Amino acid sequence: MNINCEIFTFNPVEENCCIFWDVNTLDAAIVDCGARTEAEFKKVEQCIDLRGLHLRMVLQTHTHFDHIYGLPRLYEKYGIGPSCHADDLPIYQAAQQMASAFALPIQGNLPPVAEFLNDGQELKLGSIPIRVIHTPGHTPGGICFYLPESKQLFCGDTLFHESVGRTDLPGGDSQTLLESISSRLFKLPYETRVLPGHGDVTTIGWEASNNPYVYNIDFDD
Repeated sequence: MNINCEIFTFNPVEENCCIFWDVNTLDAAIVDCGARTEAEFKKVEQCIDLRGLHLRMVLQTHTHFDHIYGLPRLYEKYGIGPSCHADDLPIYQAAQQMASAFALPIQGNLPPVAEFLNDGQELKLGSIPIRVIHTPGHTPGGICFYLPESKQLFCGDTLFHESVGRTDLPGGDSQTLLESISSRLFKLPYETRVLPGHGDVTTIGWEASNNPYVYNIDFDD
């Protein structure tokens, strides 16, 4: 397999930040950089710099504050802004205010969005294809990144191990979230490895059979 991946758990909300790369070209992407402290960001730097990786993409499954703490530092050091769905732009613009309301302020200015990503869009990292899947519900612009060759899914806060993302924050909608999971994610191969924004790694097959929030839910056509 031509891909490697590391997962870090950062900040008081215990957010999972993932860095994956093409082992041949060393082109790398970071998903949801929630590194908040100097020590946490050092782990990001070490993963990238000591391996000689070339950071090409800063990908956001969504733009809640706990998933974007590291963006000012990434932009300062590597000159790359985040790529996200356009429907999450209002949440991104309000992230500083929301973080302060939770007494967990973001240090520094958030960088401009590098690219707005669309459902079905195909990205390429070295030789690694990446498919964008729009999964609204946790946020309006929530997206997942599916790597078909290695059958890995970076799903942010859409789907968790035997749970789902919260929908009580602005822009959240529980019915939309469950429909996104059932109609979009549960169509992926059951062996797909799911790397969520919080908690343990799981698989599509396990969640389709055991997740109490979406198991055996019927939706109207």
